[in-house]
Formats: sequence, C-alpha cells, structure tokens
Amino acid sequence: MKKKILIVDDEELILNSLGLELEGEGYEVSLAADGEEAIAILRENYFDLIITDLMMEGLNGLEVLKVAKQIDPEIAVVILTGYGEVASAIEALRLGAADYLLKPCDCKELHLRLANSLEQQDLAKKIKIYERILPVCGECKKALHEDAGGMTEWLALDQFISRKTGLGISHGYCPACFKDAMAEIAVTRKKK
Repeated sequence: MKKKILIVDDEELILNSLGLELEGEGYEVSLAADGEEAIAILRENYFDLIITDLMMEGLNGLEVLKVAKQIDPEIAVVILTGYGEVASAIEALRLGAADYLLKPCDCKELHLRLANSLEQQDLAKKIKIYERILPVCGECKKALHEDAGGMTEWLALDQFISRKTGLGISHGYCPACFKDAMAEIAVTRKKK
C-alpha cells in the first residue's frame, strides 16, 4: 500500500515540485498551501507523514506539528525550512518531529530521511502490537511477567493479573467445572 504524505508549504513552486518528486517515488501525495489548510485536510484524512515548511503565514510549521500530533500521535512530521536556526530544530524535535531538513535539500537526502522516518514509524507500530501480546506457556499456562527493573519470571495467571492490576483474586468454580467436580466426587464415593 502506498504511504500517504501531506506536504505543507506556502511557496507554490516548492509545494508542486516536491509533490511531483514524491509522487514519482510512489507516494500518495496531498498538498496544502498553508497551515490552516493542512489542519483541515488532516482532520478529514489519514496520512503516514507530513512534510511542512517551518515559516509560513498563519499557522507555522511548529503549530502544524503540534496539532498533527494531537490528531494522530503516531504521524511522522518532517520540518523543512530555509532558516537553519538551532533553536527551532531543537523545538521541533522536542515537539515530536521525526526530522528537520534545510532548504534546498538534495532529493536523495530527502528520500533517505523520509524512508528512515517511515521505517521508524512502522517499527513503533510493531512494538505497540507486540506489547499487547502476553506470552503464556503452552503447557503450564504461566504468564511471563517483567517488572520495572527488567527482571522476568513466570507466574500463574491469577498471580500475574493480581500483580499487573492490583486486584485481589478469588478462587471458586464456574457452573461447568462445579458440575464436573461434583460428578468426580460422586464417582469417588461410589468406589469406596
């Protein structure tokens, strides 16, 4: 499936040329001429990545970054700017930008940075999936518990749940198991 990229720049030449370049590389590209348009598009569509100019009238690139992360915390945002200020680069990265590039940027460099940003995004998504999987032994049904210090141990499921949630566990019989247990008791009594 094609990765979807939103490009935001108030310079029409850069917006269109970058759009054509990335479409030629196989990306599905949408364009926004300013920050307000970008936010409106973001509220209606899913994107894997945003490339936004830093300095624009109205909403600037950092504001686009902030709102984009509120809409979709996992979206990758690359800041593209003609103003190479260290303070703005630090602020962009602090706000969650995946990367920060200076204009004019080399096409190979841009493709490499986009590929890296998208790969990091994919890895983060996979990690979230794996974090939701609970390893359970197929034989004894114990669950693997890892504490805050990184120490691991195999625990019975009731112990695992109690440690993870802080809930007390009460043991009893469900109706089906109760019926089976009573049948077993009856068989044992008949044998005596």
